[in-house]
Amino acid sequence: MKKVINNVSDIEKELLEGLATACPKIVRKLRDQNIIVRAILNPNKVAIVSGGGSGHEPAHAGYVGYGMLDCAVSGSIFTSPPVSLVFKAICEVANEKGVLCIVKNYTGDIMSFDLAIDMARSKGIKVDRVIVDDDIAVTDNLVGRRGVAGTILVHKIAGAAAEAGLDLETIKEIAQRTINNVRTIGVALKLCTVPAVGKPGFDVPDTEMEFGIGIHGEPGIRQEQITSADGIARKMLDKLLSHIYFAGNEVVVLINGMGATPMMELLIVSRFVNAYLYRNAVKIHDTLVGNYMTSIDMAGFSISLLKLDDNLRAFYDASAITFALKK
Repeated sequence: MKKVINNVSDIEKELLEGLATACPKIVRKLRDQNIIVRAILNPNKVAIVSGGGSGHEPAHAGYVGYGMLDCAVSGSIFTSPPVSLVFKAICEVANEKGVLCIVKNYTGDIMSFDLAIDMARSKGIKVDRVIVDDDIAVTDNLVGRRGVAGTILVHKIAGAAAEAGLDLETIKEIAQRTINNVRTIGVALKLCTVPAVGKPGFDVPDTEMEFGIGIHGEPGIRQEQITSADGIARKMLDKLLSHIYFAGNEVVVLINGMGATPMMELLIVSRFVNAYLYRNAVKIHDTLVGNYMTSIDMAGFSISLLKLDDNLRAFYDASAITFALKK
């Protein structure tokens, strides 16, 4: 295993320290805590908190800043943050306007956030949460669809709604409407290597790809033969278009790299996505291409589509200043 790291046990702490030193006018890291907070908090708006395991950089800490998150909490690689850390994060940004937590649909994340929310409420903090479940690859497990790259679009829209001064109940409704209208599917050509393990959990043959992957190196729906970039993207889009009626609507497209996919390949995919959606009467409002929710060094990508209405469009277009996304 070749990794540009120091000690495996220090990865999470050091990557967050690196983030804080890279953009000190935007964020700060809490001392001795794997928590990133906005450099200057606004006490006159609802605070937005998110987080999860590390290994998905720039998510989630990279989206802390004006117009998106106020705070992000990081667990160990692919491991939900402990309850105590989530509770600390909520308390750090809590104000009389309240706190909204954006949680991905994984059992560990939900358990940690729900217990922390209960603790915060017992201290008199007004706090609520939404669960992101945009991954259409998994629908029949015990917890339903997983939360993957579409989470970033929820961060963007909920963060803008909070910046606009809306109340907690309204922001939660807007965030939930975003969740209801975003869907994601992903593929992998090569799985990720978790530093503490030193090798992928299983192999993907050179002539095959893993279709329907998550963001933790877990198996997808199936392994199948690799085809052309256009062929892969077509198969992914056909599955996405079968889940929500996008025709005649305006969408945001997110072409998300999983960590080791060159921009060259992502742009080739984006080219096909643009043309294929046009042929299917889907209007593109904006396209994001790059690494937004990764899986360490996985070679692969996901496609997310968010169906917009006038309200969601306005919040999506609003200004944001974070390490990983600026509008």
